[in-house]
Amino acid sequence: MKKIYVTLFLITSVFAFGQVKDTTGVFKKRVLESSEVDFLSSYYNQDGNHAAVSGGIGTEKLSDFASNIIVAVPLNDDDVLTFDIGLSAYTSASSSNVNPFVGGSSSYTTSSGASGHQTTTTTTVPGTPPYGTPWQASSGASKGGTLAAINANYAHSSDDRNFIWNADMSLSSEFNYSSFGIGGGLTKLFNNKNTEVSVKSNIYLDNWKIIYPTELKEYNLYGNDFQLYSYFSGVSILDKNGNTTTAYLPSNFKPWTSTKRDSYSVSFSFSQILTKRTQISIFMDILQQQGMLSTPYQRVYFADTQHYFIGQAQYIPVYQTSANVGVFQLADAIERMPSSRLKVPIGLRWNYYINEAITLRTYGRYYWDDWGVKSKTASVELPVKISERFTVYPMYRYYIQTAAKYFAPFEKHLSTEEYFTSDYDLSAFNAKQYGFGVNYTDIFANGKFLGLGIKNVEFRFNHYVRSDGLSANIGTLGFHFTTD
Repeated sequence: MKKIYVTLFLITSVFAFGQVKDTTGVFKKRVLESSEVDFLSSYYNQDGNHAAVSGGIGTEKLSDFASNIIVAVPLNDDDVLTFDIGLSAYTSASSSNVNPFVGGSSSYTTSSGASGHQTTTTTTVPGTPPYGTPWQASSGASKGGTLAAINANYAHSSDDRNFIWNADMSLSSEFNYSSFGIGGGLTKLFNNKNTEVSVKSNIYLDNWKIIYPTELKEYNLYGNDFQLYSYFSGVSILDKNGNTTTAYLPSNFKPWTSTKRDSYSVSFSFSQILTKRTQISIFMDILQQQGMLSTPYQRVYFADTQHYFIGQAQYIPVYQTSANVGVFQLADAIERMPSSRLKVPIGLRWNYYINEAITLRTYGRYYWDDWGVKSKTASVELPVKISERFTVYPMYRYYIQTAAKYFAPFEKHLSTEEYFTSDYDLSAFNAKQYGFGVNYTDIFANGKFLGLGIKNVEFRFNHYVRSDGLSANIGTLGFHFTTD
């Protein structure tokens, strides 16, 4: 499944204006006056023609519906506990082609005779000859899934509100991946809160459930005889000329022995109010990943090996086009990447208050990693206040990146290479994203819903298009409530 950035916006928690008196007799602002609740949801859909699961060609159709509930609870004047619970349900034509084969015969194996002198017999039950295509979704179990996640954050503020520390813990799980994370951070404010410096650190300990493409899974289970005693028993394998053959042997495939992926990050940020109209923020992250950084079900095809297929031979000549509706090419290997990766993004935000109705928000980022990917991002938002409560804002984002040194398109890798991928997320491309947002704000929360005061409602829509043909639409909707 393409790992495109599907982003739920987070509405900023509102600090209360009421004051309370602590035991020292000093008046201070309460961090959070009452419990607050965010309901967030997003819908994302995409299409393209460079599916990584089929080696860099084929449909990339994907849809995802995600929702989050975020509850912030004041424990006392200084401490806030926040829970973020999320659920995401998706369907993916791309990942469904982990097993693209429709139809096929079934077989079972029986043994007879005394122990040590047994005779093994394989019986094949004929059925519809199997076929598949990278240009259509299969009905496999991997066609969809659900991601569930929960994050708990505890934050403590000093009496003068110039020092904040926080700690958090997270859990997430989907059908083939699970993650556990812990982290924390420190924030210090200076110069009458005009200057802010923060540092954060996180550790994520993740684990894969290994899923290989069907043909490689069977080869891994049964070895060189997999065509006799496996899913493909009695199934015809074709060469590039459409002739039946038994020569397919994916000896370049190497199974993974480790399923772990660990990530360690440190983030630094600096924010400064320069004038009454201008604010800047500078940030930098350092992220180190170790372990299984490849996706085990993404196929790779080599230029210097013979190619083999299952399905209807007449579609082999048009295999790389959507005219192919009946044949699928068997993998030479799976994506294999280094077991470590260092990522370093550096960014800048610059916001300018033009007048009471218009604000300019800009963002820029440079990214580098030791896989050879370098990227630049620039975006701009222009919030326009059209009434006391309503704000609309158009937005635009531009992105460009270089290719990872391990990337090559369909059938362009060589079998002698140590690392290889045909995932177009690691290719060279540029992308544009443009859209708009509408924000409703009622700081006094006069509006009510299910007994909760509505402080903020926000809707965003964005269209994303990439130079390699991928396109997507993203819609997000959020409600911010207070219990007071």
